[in-house]
Order: sequence, then C-alpha cells, then structure tokens
Amino acid sequence: MPETTESESRKLLRRLRDTMAEEAEGQERLNKITHLIADSMGTEVCSVYLFRDPETLELCATEGLKPEAVHQTRLRMGEGLVGRVARTGKIINSADAPKEKGFRFMPETGEEIYSSFLGIPVQRLGEKLGVLVVQSKEARQFSSDEAYALEVVAMVLAEMTELGAFTGEGAALKARHQQPVMFRGTCAQEGAARGHVWLHEPRVVVTNPVAEDPVKEQERLNEAVDHLRVRVDEMLAGAATGDKEQMEVLEAYRMFANSKGWMRRMEEDIGRGLSAEAAVEKEQSTARARMSQVSDPYLRGRLHDLDDLSNRLLRILTGQGAQTGAEMPADPILIARNIGPAELLDYGRALRGIVLEEGSVGSHAAIVARALAIPLVIHAERITTEALNGDPILVDGDQGTVHLRPDDTVASAFRDKIAMQADAQERYASIRDQPATTLCGKTIGMQMNAGLMADLPSLEGSGAEGVGLFRTELQFLIRNQMPRRSELAALYSSVLDAAKGRRVVFRTLDIGSDKVLPYMKPNDEPNPALGWRAIRVGLDKPGVLRMQLQALLRAANGRPLTVMFPFVAQYDEYRAARAEMDKAMAREKILGHVLPESLEIGAMLETPSLAFAPDKFFAEVDFLSIGGNDLKQFFFAADRENERVRRRYDTLNVSFLTFLEQIVGRCRTSGTTLSFCGEDAGRPIEAACLAAMGIPVLSMRPASIGPVKHMLRRVDLDALRDVIHAARDRGDMSVRASVMDYLRDAR
Repeated sequence: MPETTESESRKLLRRLRDTMAEEAEGQERLNKITHLIADSMGTEVCSVYLFRDPETLELCATEGLKPEAVHQTRLRMGEGLVGRVARTGKIINSADAPKEKGFRFMPETGEEIYSSFLGIPVQRLGEKLGVLVVQSKEARQFSSDEAYALEVVAMVLAEMTELGAFTGEGAALKARHQQPVMFRGTCAQEGAARGHVWLHEPRVVVTNPVAEDPVKEQERLNEAVDHLRVRVDEMLAGAATGDKEQMEVLEAYRMFANSKGWMRRMEEDIGRGLSAEAAVEKEQSTARARMSQVSDPYLRGRLHDLDDLSNRLLRILTGQGAQTGAEMPADPILIARNIGPAELLDYGRALRGIVLEEGSVGSHAAIVARALAIPLVIHAERITTEALNGDPILVDGDQGTVHLRPDDTVASAFRDKIAMQADAQERYASIRDQPATTLCGKTIGMQMNAGLMADLPSLEGSGAEGVGLFRTELQFLIRNQMPRRSELAALYSSVLDAAKGRRVVFRTLDIGSDKVLPYMKPNDEPNPALGWRAIRVGLDKPGVLRMQLQALLRAANGRPLTVMFPFVAQYDEYRAARAEMDKAMAREKILGHVLPESLEIGAMLETPSLAFAPDKFFAEVDFLSIGGNDLKQFFFAADRENERVRRRYDTLNVSFLTFLEQIVGRCRTSGTTLSFCGEDAGRPIEAACLAAMGIPVLSMRPASIGPVKHMLRRVDLDALRDVIHAARDRGDMSVRASVMDYLRDAR
C-alpha cells in the first residue's frame, strides 16, 4: 500500500464529505463509506460498529466481511478486540490479531482469513459511539500515519453520527436527538415539572468537519486563538488581586491558551484535512479521554481547564452558545453538567425544573433549588449529550426520573399527575390561614425554611407562622469574595422587614462538608461531613463569626433577634459560640448601637452526641432545632451523599423514633423549646409521626406546609403514638406499615 501522506488524508476526507452530501439512505451511505476507506487505505476489510445500546455493539456496515453479518453480529462492551477498543477508548494495532489477548472469532463474518487489525474508537467528547476497523490478509503493523489518518476519519464519523447522517435500517442507526429517552437520576428537590430544554452550556455542533482550504482554516484558528488569549488576559486583569486561588486558576488558563504543543497538534489535524472546529474538538476529545483515566485531582483539574478552553475556542470559531441569540423558552427546564449557586440564581424563578449530570443532594445548586422550590434531579448521566435546546422534557423530582422527548402516553400520564397536584394545592390554599390543630386538640407550629430574600413572599402565601431556619451561607456561596458586614446587615434587616414581626431564626454560617466557599482554600479531608465545618469553622475563624454576629445585631436595630449555631456536637462548643455573641453585644453597646429588644440563642442538634449533653446545656440553651438530615445520616452511619447506602435507612425506624422521643423528654424536663427542621418535616406521613413523638414545631420548605397541615388536621396524635408504640413493642424494625394501615383506616 502507498504511504498515507497528508494530502492523501485530505483526499480521503474530501471523498467522505462528498459521500455524506449525496442523497442516500443511512445504510447506503455507511456502505459507501466503508468501501472508500478500504479502497483508500489499501485494505481488504473496513467495518463500522455502532452502539445498539450502552453495552452492545452492532456491525452496521462492512466492506470485505460477509454482508449477511451486518445487523446480525453483536458484541458486548469489552468482548473481542472490537469490544476492547470500545471499552478502553484506545487504539489496537496488531499484525497478528488472533494471538491478541481477548480475541474472539466470529465465524459468521468470515474474518478468519485476515491477520492484521487496526481498531479506532469512534467517540465525541468522551461519548462512546462505536468502533471503526480495517483488516488485511497481510500480517503487518499499520504505520503511525495510517493509524492517525483512520483516527481523523473516525472523528468525522462521530460528528456525522451525532448529526444523524446514518439514520436508516438497523436498530443501532436510529436518529440521535429524535427518540424518547428516560434518565434515572437522584431526587435532590421534590416536585414535578414539564417544559422545554434550556442548555446552560449549549453543545457546539461542528457541521463542517472537513476543510477544503487548510491555509484558510489555519488562519481562522490563529484568529480565534488570538481572541481567546485576549479574553483570558482580560479575565486575569479583572480578577481580585488578593485572591490567590482565582489567580492560580486563571494563570493555568493562560498557560494552556499559550501552549505550543496544543497549537501544534491542532495545526497537524488541519494539515490532514480537518476544519479548525474539528481540529479543536479532536484535541478536546483526547483531553476528555485522558480525564477519565486520571485519578490525581490536580491533573484532572488541569485537563478540565483545557476542556473548558476548548469550549471557549469552539464558541469563538462557530459563533454558537450565548452569542447565537437563542431565546429561552417560556417554560425552561435547565440542563447542565453542573452549575454554581450564583449562575443558578441568575436564572431565578424563571426555571420550571433543573436536571444535572453531576451534583449532590447537599450541593450549592440543591440548596438554591430548594430555596426556589424548583424540582431538581441530579446524576442524570449523559443528558447534556442527548438533549437539545427546545426539546420537550418532563422532570419528576419525586421519583428522580427525567423523560426527554416523551411519547404521548408518558406525556398524558404526567399531565394527569401535575393536574392532581394542582388540585391538591387548591385544597391546601383553603386551610392556609387555619392552624395545624389535630383531632386530639394539639396545635403543631408550622414554620418555613428560607435562604434568599426571594423566599420571604412565601411566608404569607404558604401559611407559615415564621421562618424556622434562614440559611445565611447562600450570601457567602454566591460571591467571589467575602461579603462586607454592612452588606450582610442590610440583607438581614430586609429579611426582618419582610417577615413583618414574625420570628426568624438566623442560622450562622454553615460551610464545609459539601459547601465550600469559592474564596476559601478547600481542605482535602477524607470524610468532609465529619470534618471541619459549620460551628467548627466559626470557632477556628472567629473573625468571620464575629463579623456575622455584628451584622445580625445591627440588622435587628432594636427588634427581637433569634440566632442559631449549626452542627454543635458538645456543650463547650455552644458555650464558646455564645461567648462570641456576648462579646459582640458588649462591643455594639460601647459603639452606641441599638441592641435587640430580646435575644434568643439556640443550637442545631445534628449529632447524636449533643442529645446526651449535660442537663446544664439543656437548661442554658434557649431553644433546640433537630437538624434531621445530618442527624439521620450520623445515627444510621449512612452517608446521605452515597447512593448505595442513603436509602437503606428509614426515618420511621423504631430506633430513630425512640431516640427522638428521648430528646423530646429531655427538652420537656428542662423547658427547652424544640423544633424539627429537615426534609422529613415536609413529608406528611413522617411529619405526623414526628408530631406524635412530641415534637411541637416543624420547619420545612414553603410548598410542603399545605400537605403537612392537611395531614395533621386529620390525625389523632395520641392514637398514632399508640400505633407507633405498639409496633415498637412487637419488635417491628419500622413503624411505616403500621402507620400507613392506621391512616388508611382513619380516613
């Protein structure tokens, strides 16, 4: 075979482009492609395998193998040399394929007479689409130039597969981005929503992978890279000079933007026939493939920087992305790999729902989504590669499922679900101003959780009696630098104004674990949930805690003030935090500022240890709020971020309810006010059981107040407590079944 030169590579790509442009069915087009690749490379065989499903490859076209094997021969991921290429994403180049580890003979293809094998993964930005193979009878190693040429061809095939160029016969050839797809993720915020896709970072579609004029493409690349470098320099110039971490990240950006190796590789790709966009994306795919193999977090971060720079460069070259002028739909469902709290707040309440590929139930995005009462599903793998702007989409935050381009049956059932929820909300509105008084005459306090000024209007509409938890960390998380004391004082004052005299419990800064400030150096901890977080950070960094306490005192301006310290694990932590408040009060008095009319200081009971604190602690603390989310994971030793174990425990487990009952008893003895704050407080069944255990106040998201109040007004707590105790006496592990039977019979 003649040596594969750059001009021959361009010639092959030009023939590919012409074949793509021909009027032909998908199968016919694939057949022509395999013929011209085999002809150009001087091999007897060229085959294209595409994924039929995430684990199965199907032979979709071949030149040289038996034609009857097409759409009949299938391989599992990792099976045979083809499956190995697909699994690893790495090239296999062998002069004697039958002797290679993992070789599988497939008699239906007639490939036993071919010795040499070159397999190239067909992938786009880390998404595996298939495998391109050439084979010959001659036992020889394919040259690096030949392998490179086929790699470039595979990249073009990946683009064409994404663009639906191979729509036609065969299960593996259904048009991408047209079929209904369901994603199973994790519920991070309950609720149901339907709308249309709005991509946070729209995927750049390369429609011209093959270039006619390499010189012109090189000029386009140079201009775009110059533009990119100017933007990076502007970002550096605008960065906060004292922010060392941010400066280091941007310096890494600049290093990559000026990388000669990066430019050289893209220039070589253009020389072999790719357009500027395709050359950038080819190098980006390589970086993504490396990222999946690298375990070192620093190296992964640097590869992520290169990935991000490639996206920026592609947007400059194509004009796609934010510059396209695309309008957000009236009912947007936001789709993203991940998103920060500031970016999410920019969208505000315009969003109907959010779906993320990454994230966690305690992430910044989840916190903001809960504050905005927007359904959120996380861990929806590969949705950003499947969804296109404007696609119809259904988000079921209750089940953690997402239906992209749903069929009529699914869409109809979902409409019915949303209609039923709307009817229920109307029923809840009728009892908004009525107390949550049970059939046995007990009235349960109903309070709401908040973290943004945008939450406060819900105080009136939800029927909440006050704010049982105002998360103050959001104002720190959404900024690139520490907020000023005056800014915080103004915000807290606005919150008290909006509450119109209702009680607001301000929780001091709760950071650490999964909530890391962008301007605070992260700590590499083996178990962050049990590490340096919340009040531990506040006591170790007293300057930040004092600044926040002073801001709260000034915001009160003579009004009643309620402050709660998070994640208190032992009595001396509470005493130390309380001492900081005493110092802040003394200083404000010296400065002549107006002190609060009254001051309540409480703690969140989120660790089992605090439940066993000395009696003196219970007598001294003004109030306690059980932080159910954290307390539950520590009680059951089951990380709530770990999908393998977080669903293994039940709030209605008799051990947990007995533990809560003991806390209630200690608070009654000491006269300490008690409440429960967490997701379980907003679930009607769980809320009724918490109230039956003696917890007098529940704090939840505003949307849950109606359903919980509706349940409580139909329940006799004394009878329900008897049911719980009876189940415990029988030795039941959970009281859920008994409680559900009781509630059904009581209707």
